[in-house]
Amino acid sequence: MWLVLTTTCCLICGTLNADRFFNLENEANPEVWMNISEIITYNGYPSEEYDVTTQDGYILSVNRIPHGRRGARSPGPRPVVYLQHALFADNASWLENYANGSLGFLLADAGYDVWMGNSRGNTWSRRHRTLSITEEKFWAFSFDEMAKYDLPAIVDLIVNKTGQEKLYFIGHSLGTTIGFVAFSTMPELAQRIKMNFALGPVVSFKYPTGIFTSFFLLPNSIIKGIFGTKGVFLKTGKEPALKICNNKILWVICSEFLSLWAGYDKKNMNMSRMDVYMSHAPTGSSMQNILHIKQLYRSDEFRAYDWGSEAENMHHYNQSRPPLYDLTAMKVPTAMWAGGHDVLVTFRDVARVIPQIRNLQYFDLLPDWNHFDFIWGLDAPQKVYSKIIALMKSYS
Repeated sequence: MWLVLTTTCCLICGTLNADRFFNLENEANPEVWMNISEIITYNGYPSEEYDVTTQDGYILSVNRIPHGRRGARSPGPRPVVYLQHALFADNASWLENYANGSLGFLLADAGYDVWMGNSRGNTWSRRHRTLSITEEKFWAFSFDEMAKYDLPAIVDLIVNKTGQEKLYFIGHSLGTTIGFVAFSTMPELAQRIKMNFALGPVVSFKYPTGIFTSFFLLPNSIIKGIFGTKGVFLKTGKEPALKICNNKILWVICSEFLSLWAGYDKKNMNMSRMDVYMSHAPTGSSMQNILHIKQLYRSDEFRAYDWGSEAENMHHYNQSRPPLYDLTAMKVPTAMWAGGHDVLVTFRDVARVIPQIRNLQYFDLLPDWNHFDFIWGLDAPQKVYSKIIALMKSYS
């Protein structure tokens, strides 16, 4: 009901200025209909695509931009950077603005060999050697497994293909969580990371202020009753998002939804690209992943997934409680950014994490930013991406 009231008010007020943001031809941007490889080539960049199989049998899709549009190759191999997307996203997140405003393309033009993975369970990584997506066992994973199996498998692929032993890691939102878990628990993997860049880091989830986070107050039984016990938000087509977000009136629903979810900063978003953003979201994940995030909600601790009983935890961890993730054990040089208007990952939560990062080389609080500005913000190239590239050069 609150969403209906909010969007109704916005429809009355917002449509007066809709022409300022809307594609007046009322046609979808071409990228709406494209997969990730097609988006890369449409923008004039070389594209490569790989499948990688994890130790526990999941088959993940990985995309690569080996060099920039001009094709000029630097002497010797290009330094490698890997980008890890957020929850309910895919690796198109890094490419959804125009080429001069998307981190993936800017890194390629700056001389980097750019790799972008897809987490298990999303649209492009929903395969397994032996399990079907109709089986509950397929969906028995959270960001624990993404850190333990997905990231090492992708890094091994990158090392094998490029011949380079070390690379940069950039994560957004839950992508940062995957990095923090992996680098604090697997020293051999951490040694392969030159620098860890965390955008809107999700470790502490005690103080979110967004209205949607009240969802986590519901009992697990009700959440499972609503969404089932397997996959969640399994996107099957682009048509609904296209109809809503490319409509001169209804685009307001999309913009208000994003503001309620992530924080208000609409002036920093290109609304004419809304159909592109929404055509790749949500891409799906597992119910177990949602419940793991729920376990972090209002908690003082950052732990592995609690299987619900001492017996199950003993089976999985050989201890009655899930193990704590100790970020103080992580030695990887790290840079972090937080948004002052981020209602999902608030500065209060980020401030709880900062003292745990022993090798924190850089931190910046962007007062007006929300949770999505890190990937869609119009001023992201100037405020964040240029600094990332400068830090990479310093830690080459």
